[in-house]
Amino acid sequence: MRFVEVEQSKVAFQVDGSGPGLMLVHGTGGNSETNWAPLVANIAETRTVIRPNFSGSGETVDDGRPLTVALLAAQAVAAAEEVGTAPFDLVGFSLGSAIAIYIAAEYPDLVRSVTLIAGLADSADPRFRLEMELWRDLIRTDRRSMARLLLLAGFSPDFLSQMDPQTTIQTIEEIVAENNWEGMARQIELNMTLDVRDQARRITKPAFIIGCTHDQMVPPAHARGLVDMIPNARYLEIDTGHLATLERPAEIAGAILDFVDDVPGALVKNHG
Repeated sequence: MRFVEVEQSKVAFQVDGSGPGLMLVHGTGGNSETNWAPLVANIAETRTVIRPNFSGSGETVDDGRPLTVALLAAQAVAAAEEVGTAPFDLVGFSLGSAIAIYIAAEYPDLVRSVTLIAGLADSADPRFRLEMELWRDLIRTDRRSMARLLLLAGFSPDFLSQMDPQTTIQTIEEIVAENNWEGMARQIELNMTLDVRDQARRITKPAFIIGCTHDQMVPPAHARGLVDMIPNARYLEIDTGHLATLERPAEIAGAILDFVDDVPGALVKNHG
């Protein structure tokens, strides 16, 4: 683990592999390890993989201020600049997609391409707001039920049905014991005010949107909306739940690498 200081934050990040830079930005309640570990070995064979932990996750510490997309973007950018691999390919997952959108629009000279997995641009959807309110309340009152909900809503029905009961129980207990609940609560508050639609429309880099067919956290309509919002974006929908990097890591890694290896030709919009 490496660290860089930015805006009263000590930002933890990991670096793996060698070659052109590729940054992975995690989602709400995740971190550089839990969201990305299954993909890193494949991608790091040909890329320098940078995995920052933004405030509320991993070993990053800060002054406890309310979170903003601009702050979390600055933390991720600081990690990339510390490694010195710009311009880099940028990959965001869930909340990390909104951060990636902001970085691609506001720091365009640092970004070569942007990939958004199970992403969204704003919190205007009443269903999404209801979900975030439920998450917030369960974190305060019943974290074991919240852990159950994360499994039920995070994975596709088929994937979750293949988990044996003992593994399910053990996973729930690990989530309860190991999750950074206070940090996740801060990130949920950010989700409830999220709006990077203006930045999405200003992206000029090649963009690749991955939607997840069985996503109950950020349904694929949000990903399709990003395709319409971001100029010249490609679209791929994968048969998985929201936690695609855990459910289908090899497929996700392969799709990312296929795209970034073909960036000069990635400028034709394709809705799949």
